[in-house]
Amino acid sequence: MLDFKVIELSDRPWINELLKLSDFRGCEYNFSNNMAWHRLYETKICRYKDFYISRSEKYGMRFTFPAGKGDYKDLFLTLRKEAEEHGVPLVISSVTNDKLALFEELFPDMYTVFCDESDSDYVYEAEKLQTLSGKKYHQKRNHLARFYENDWEYHDMTENDFDECIAFAAKSYNLNQAYDNESSVAEQFAINTFMNYFGELELKGGVITVNGKLEAFTIGDGINSDTFDIHIEKANQDIQGAYAAINNEFAKSAANGYVYINREEDLGLEGLRKSKHSYHPAFMLQKNVITFK
Repeated sequence: MLDFKVIELSDRPWINELLKLSDFRGCEYNFSNNMAWHRLYETKICRYKDFYISRSEKYGMRFTFPAGKGDYKDLFLTLRKEAEEHGVPLVISSVTNDKLALFEELFPDMYTVFCDESDSDYVYEAEKLQTLSGKKYHQKRNHLARFYENDWEYHDMTENDFDECIAFAAKSYNLNQAYDNESSVAEQFAINTFMNYFGELELKGGVITVNGKLEAFTIGDGINSDTFDIHIEKANQDIQGAYAAINNEFAKSAANGYVYINREEDLGLEGLRKSKHSYHPAFMLQKNVITFK
């Protein structure tokens, strides 16, 4: 059997080395995300030859399509044996459309394919989120204009902001009484992880204050050679344009040099879906689930 373990900061060098080989754009191919969110799906990781393998154990065993390079047939036969030893079929998630041909070539008629649209990542042109130019962003510019009427300031996040950001996120969590929501609880753990290892993970962050008080913050870092990922974004919903402002200011500050910005999935939440579509993604990164028969 493969030797799976909980992800640790010390795993970062070898995991990033293998992630770089694949250069995938999906938000699950980012070490910071993997470390911060591992509790949500009880995720464990291992290395098999030159492949990085991540396995979720929360709702049945499921492997993320591995990053790295090598013999894919050997890899998936090994993972299939691993699954069978646990008495379950092999399930591979995060299989983007361009990878489906690989399974058809190696394992014809041996699997089924399922796609949940709520798992798709929203990927935007970085330049569009930075400039908000054109008719389709007219409403966003109006929101910003209302926000700019405030006495506001944006600055890049430093360790001096961490405690205030954590308190700001906790206030929202408590107001929503999210104690029994697993995703919300996991998000608080993720935020604390990002803050605790901000420097070691080489994260970038942004903060907006209004009248000297923190009213929005965000954190992200690069996924691959051309895509920046937004891990966390929080803002005071009672201040018109606060979300639009932190989005725009952080894109200008942190995503220079990147072609795309990945704002991750909508989790099937209608309000989140509407918000993400309102920024007009360049494309949706669709992800399929392969289940071996």
